[in-house]
Amino acid sequence: MNERELQAFVTVAQCGRMDLAAQSLGYSQPAISYQIKCLEQTLSTRLFARNCTGAALTRAGALMLPSAQAVLVLMNGIKTATGSAVG
Repeated sequence: MNERELQAFVTVAQCGRMDLAAQSLGYSQPAISYQIKCLEQTLSTRLFARNCTGAALTRAGALMLPSAQAVLVLMNGIKTATGSAVG
């Protein structure tokens, strides 16, 4: 699990679609799908229910979302405190 995967997860959750999340983050849609797949494999659970209109959080995804958001805030705080621009 890494920052890019968490950011992809949070952004897909916010946008409700992988293509919109990819556009927002400046990645391709397949890259976002891959990051979500890797995160799901690491956690051994499905985070999104995919359908023709987008991606909806599963129960596990909804439970994880606040924690993922908090981790990203902490990581950004560390970067700010150390003056690091590297992700």
